[in-house]
Amino acid sequence: MNKKSGFLLFLGFLLAGCSPLLGIPLPSSSPTSASLPTVAVLATLQPATRTPFRSLPRTPTPTLTLSVTPTGTPTGTSTATLVSFIYTFPIQPSNGADFSEGVTSHGFPATDIFAPEGARVVAVTSGLVDFVSYADLWDPLTDDPAMRGGLSVAILGDDGLRYYGSHLSAIEPGIRPGQRVTVGQVLGYVGHTGDARNTESHLHFGISHPTYPEDWKARRGEVDPFPFLVAWRLGQNLTPPLPVP
Repeated sequence: MNKKSGFLLFLGFLLAGCSPLLGIPLPSSSPTSASLPTVAVLATLQPATRTPFRSLPRTPTPTLTLSVTPTGTPTGTSTATLVSFIYTFPIQPSNGADFSEGVTSHGFPATDIFAPEGARVVAVTSGLVDFVSYADLWDPLTDDPAMRGGLSVAILGDDGLRYYGSHLSAIEPGIRPGQRVTVGQVLGYVGHTGDARNTESHLHFGISHPTYPEDWKARRGEVDPFPFLVAWRLGQNLTPPLPVP
C-alpha cells in the first residue's frame, strides 16, 4: 500500500468515527454506538456552560482624612502690664541749668548741673526719701569723702533706682528719711556746700542701685545721667538701667 492509499483509508476511518459528533448520520452498515463507547461518551457531552464575566466590585481606595483637634481653650489669659514712670528734670526751672556730657573729673559716672544758687531741686520721680544730710560737715583738712556732698538728699524711686543730689544750700523743711515724695516735689535748693565751697553753685547728680543710706561710694553715681537728663528736660519718660553691683 502506498502512502496516498494509506492516508485516504485513515481519513475515511476518521470521518466514520466522528460523524455523530459532526451531526452526519452513520450508514446502516456502520457499527452501532454500543460498539463505540468512546464515541458515544463524547457524543453525550454538552458544551461547558460558561459563567458570563462579571466585574467584581471594586474596593474603593482608602483615603486619608486629616483632622485637627483643637487644643483646649485657655480659661484665662495672661497679659504683661507695662509700668511707666514719670520723670522730670531735677532743677526747676530747667532752662536755667547747664550741664555737659560724659564723666566729669569725679572719676565715676555723675553729672554736675550748674544753676543759680537757690534754684529748686526736685524729686526726678516719685519714691521714698532714703538719705538726708542736714549739715555741712566737710572739712578740707581731712577731706572725708563721706562728707564731700555737704547738704544733700537721696531718694529711692519707684523704678528701683536711687537718685542723689548734693551741694545744696538748704533742705526743704519736712524732708526726712522714709518720707513719701512725688515727682516734681521740692527737696532742697541749689548751692555749693561740701567740697564745692570754692566752685560755682551746682547740683551734683548721681544715679545708683539702692543700698544702705550711708553707702556714699554707690550713691555718688553708677550710671551716666547725661542721656536721661536730656530726655527728662524734653519731657520724655526715659527710665535708666539698674546698675549691677
